[in-house]
Amino acid sequence: MHLGLVIIVVVIASAVGTITGFGTSTIMVPVMLVFYPAPETLLFVGIIHWFGNLWKVILFKHGFRWKITLTFGLPGILASFLGALLMFRITPQVLSRALGAFIIAYVIYLFAKSSFKVSRGILTSICGGAASGFMAGVFGIGGAVRALFLSAFDLPKAVYISTAGAIALAVDTTRLTTYLAGGAHLESIGFWILPPAVIASFLGAKLAKRIVDRIPQARFRTVIAGFLLLIALKLLIWPT
Repeated sequence: MHLGLVIIVVVIASAVGTITGFGTSTIMVPVMLVFYPAPETLLFVGIIHWFGNLWKVILFKHGFRWKITLTFGLPGILASFLGALLMFRITPQVLSRALGAFIIAYVIYLFAKSSFKVSRGILTSICGGAASGFMAGVFGIGGAVRALFLSAFDLPKAVYISTAGAIALAVDTTRLTTYLAGGAHLESIGFWILPPAVIASFLGAKLAKRIVDRIPQARFRTVIAGFLLLIALKLLIWPT
């Protein structure tokens, strides 16, 4: 795969992932799998995803809130293990289509009742985090499910992005450690491609920040809902 194409894919994926809080892997994995084996693709995309979430936390650090990150993130991580156990008992295509239908129903409701939001108390954060983590474990699409529940809180833009980034950063760290411990490496891709790709991910995040700064807070959740709708349609038409 030509370096120029890698850079373009990384910039686009990083920009979309920063704005929405999810989507980096959704864009990069299908493209990379055309050229490289699955283990290397997952490792490479996982590394770029890790840095992408780091940029979210850094660039939107003024919105970082320890309370919501911990009360939402920790239950989510624990519940994802329970969901992952159930995943092996159900057909993946059925799960994907069910999630797609659920997201579409949520988006339609959100457009019909734009004022809808859930209180951001400790209890609701714990319940929302546990529910999103469990569903992410079952469906295997952590970012989109997490975004669905976080958007229900109608958070300020910076708080939403930094929270999504911090939670995903913890999950990615565990995931990358598992990949490396299992012997995954970048033999075909080449380690040399990582530095320019990481720089490209930062440029994509910076571009996204400029775009986010121009999106009115009142319309930000609508933007997230639009991307969620695209993911939902993909799940219905091309289930994982």
